[in-house]
Amino acid sequence: MANADDFRREVRDWLATAPRPSGLHDYGPTPTPADITAGRAWQALLAEARYACLHWPRERGGREASVAEQAAFAEECALADVPRQFHLVGPDLAGPVLMAYGSDEQCDTLLEPIRTGEHLWCQLFSEPGAGSDLASVRTRAVATDDGWVIDGQKVWTSGAADAQYGLLLARTGGPGHAGLSAFVVPMGTAGITVRPLQQMNGESKFNEVFLDGVRLAPDALIGAEGEGWAVATATLGRERLSLGSNAVGMLKALDEIVTAARAHGRLDDHLRGEVVDAWLGVWLLRSTWERAVAEGTPPGGPAFSVLKMISTSTYQAIGDLGMEALGLDALASEHDEPLVDRMLVAHAQTILGGTTEIQRNILGERILGLPREPKP
Repeated sequence: MANADDFRREVRDWLATAPRPSGLHDYGPTPTPADITAGRAWQALLAEARYACLHWPRERGGREASVAEQAAFAEECALADVPRQFHLVGPDLAGPVLMAYGSDEQCDTLLEPIRTGEHLWCQLFSEPGAGSDLASVRTRAVATDDGWVIDGQKVWTSGAADAQYGLLLARTGGPGHAGLSAFVVPMGTAGITVRPLQQMNGESKFNEVFLDGVRLAPDALIGAEGEGWAVATATLGRERLSLGSNAVGMLKALDEIVTAARAHGRLDDHLRGEVVDAWLGVWLLRSTWERAVAEGTPPGGPAFSVLKMISTSTYQAIGDLGMEALGLDALASEHDEPLVDRMLVAHAQTILGGTTEIQRNILGERILGLPREPKP
């Protein structure tokens, strides 16, 4: 961890002096439309200082950073209230997938604009009938003499309204894993319709995406036909490296809760006790995350699945605690009240990045050896 500690100090010093684009704040893994300009400018600064795409190979502009170094960077960015990158999908999902399965031409063309922030990517995986169960994807890609034709619908696609490219999972064969393939989709292609979905907090980070007769060139295929499931599984787990930065955000939220409770005259012994319990829970989460990182646990490993479940349930509990601090005033607050906004966002946490129910099934079946849940 000595190298990670030195790297943390380096990052902290750089963040203290780096210029901040106007309007920049820690908006999380996906920018809203209002965050695009500042987020893209921030990514360019990160790229210039070689803090963009830390885990990428050096020949692709990265630093080949260890898990511990990546985690330290995420936490320091959270402390500084800046995003650790422009967006999640391009640097953490599409980039590594292209390097592992894509052609040299795809890598040479597509990777650098991800690193510098020129291109925003989205992940076209989930469908109305295939969210956590990606093996049930129904969007179909049919081979033609001059490429592929795509028809289908995707949903809960973060950032699709502003994305230049999408990482698409579609069915090119029969049912099941073996019938899936992955594609690069230019989001400006004819036949693509994006409809933003308004969330409870008023934001529209998620979208529906309709693909009607979308024509792609032959070289849009990533890897070989039928390798889509391998591509899909390769994308999982990366975002869990930021669990430590989530803990930083939770500790900040508890400070806000105490301040709000005092202002509303609601900081009684009961609320104090709940805040202390939540504070202890967040520090236990952070310590366990730090131990997993120090041990070199891979991001997709079972330890991070457990931490992801604990993190999301703790986030929801803190959201509800904020409402208790505000009391009836919470009912009259607009979305710009931070505690109300946090509570509304918290309700999605057990769904994002793999639902809690699916995570429990995976841990039960693959780690504990329990029998599979019977299918109807």
